[in-house]
Amino acid sequence: MLNRVALVGRLTRDPEIRYTADNQTPIAKFTIAVDRTFKREGQPSADFLPIVVFGKSADNCGKYIRKGRLVAVSGRLQTRSWDDQDGKRHYATEVIADEVDFLDRGSDARGQGNEGRSDSDYGDFHPAEEEDDLPF
Repeated sequence: MLNRVALVGRLTRDPEIRYTADNQTPIAKFTIAVDRTFKREGQPSADFLPIVVFGKSADNCGKYIRKGRLVAVSGRLQTRSWDDQDGKRHYATEVIADEVDFLDRGSDARGQGNEGRSDSDYGDFHPAEEEDDLPF
């Protein structure tokens, strides 16, 4: 059996960063809007999908992406359930991301462009350089 998801969409809000109970592992949660290829009148033209990222990737998401940024997410679907105080059962389906790739060039966490940053400002994360001459 295979449980694999690949999505491209834009963040609907800034990532929310939390840490595990032992305060060691970062967890990023955000939602992306993914356009539908087939649209009917009166129905939404996009799906809004919750994404959960763990570890170093979560830390990078918190630092380098914001609302409106275009991202590619690959991972797996996971469904969980819980009972509320009234005993009513709730369900949530989320994408647990293995990879999050930043597809457009945005502003950094301080709202400034990337042009004035040195490589050491990014730690071990290095944004891809843009090329003007594409071979195709």
